[in-house]
Amino acid sequence: MLRNVNPPEKVRIGVVGGGFGSVFEWHKHPHCAVEAVCDPIPEKRQRLMQVYGCGKAYEDLEELLQDRRVDAVALFTPAPNHAQHSVKCLKAGKHVLCAVPACMTLEEANMLLETVRESELNYMMAETSWYRQAVISARKWFSEGRFGRIFYTEAEYYHPGLASLFFDNNGNRTWRYGFPPMHYSTHCTAYLVGVTGERIVSVSCIGWGDESQILKDNTYNNPFWNETAFFITDRGNAFRVAVYWNAPVGPCERGQWFGEKMSFFEPHPNGTKHVVWRAGNSLFDLPKLEDYQQTEWWRTPMLPETLRHPSGHDGSHTFIVHEFVESIVEKRPPAIGVYEALAMTVPGIIAHQSALRGGKQMEIPRLKPGD
Repeated sequence: MLRNVNPPEKVRIGVVGGGFGSVFEWHKHPHCAVEAVCDPIPEKRQRLMQVYGCGKAYEDLEELLQDRRVDAVALFTPAPNHAQHSVKCLKAGKHVLCAVPACMTLEEANMLLETVRESELNYMMAETSWYRQAVISARKWFSEGRFGRIFYTEAEYYHPGLASLFFDNNGNRTWRYGFPPMHYSTHCTAYLVGVTGERIVSVSCIGWGDESQILKDNTYNNPFWNETAFFITDRGNAFRVAVYWNAPVGPCERGQWFGEKMSFFEPHPNGTKHVVWRAGNSLFDLPKLEDYQQTEWWRTPMLPETLRHPSGHDGSHTFIVHEFVESIVEKRPPAIGVYEALAMTVPGIIAHQSALRGGKQMEIPRLKPGD
């Protein structure tokens, strides 16, 4: 196996996937250079080459993995291929950043975990909600004890109109056609795992669908447009997650945290702003409402100067680039390593199974160091 034990001053990255993969600014990080790009579709390869100023392009991931100059791979391939592609990259001696979700089944989760352990390379999941500006604030406040115990968390991912992505320009079905909502739950589970570090241990989930043809003949055998999950954590706390593809709601990725000392609410598409509620001095005092002017953390020294600008998904893209690159340079695990990735992905897999069983309460396997 090729293994990059001593990475060069600049991490040489290969970017795979000319859709979502074209909106991350690897070329602007001081410790990173785009060595190669990859996509089977010529137009998307050209887009990647133009964005990153890269003249080396491959049609196939297998070809890119033969390139000994590539230290790491950023995977933005279809979701059902993520685990398989991540394992291939790791076995080829490449560090891996992979778009969400990490996997589709428990078997894939275990395969990915085992491969990461054996490779001794860095694996990171590119979960944007982990670095949304409000989540960064909540994580900071929780570590400082400002919330006290967070006893309840809610997170919502609403994407009405997603059906427009079910077909490509030629009218062929894409991997998104009928994709189960809870298999994309990481945009929500990051609001808990990425703030308190809790693990989710059980779930009851309810799904809703109609008579749409899309829900009758998709490859996932998924009958639901929308799924609502009620989770319990290893600290005995409650967590509600809603992922809706088809509902008369405003699109959003948002959350809210309820704590002993304060609660924090992200803006809602219905019109509310960032707000904080602070507990009174006693049970007889009403909580006090405060507007919160959200700090734009991307403006701060949390990022190198070349990345201090707005980026996609509420400023998260530049943080993902920085964390992945620096974890390799500093020879340390990334913040969203394989255990965090699976702690966010596996609950959604089990939640969907619960919905298929009419909301049956189900245990969630825990994958942790030493398992």
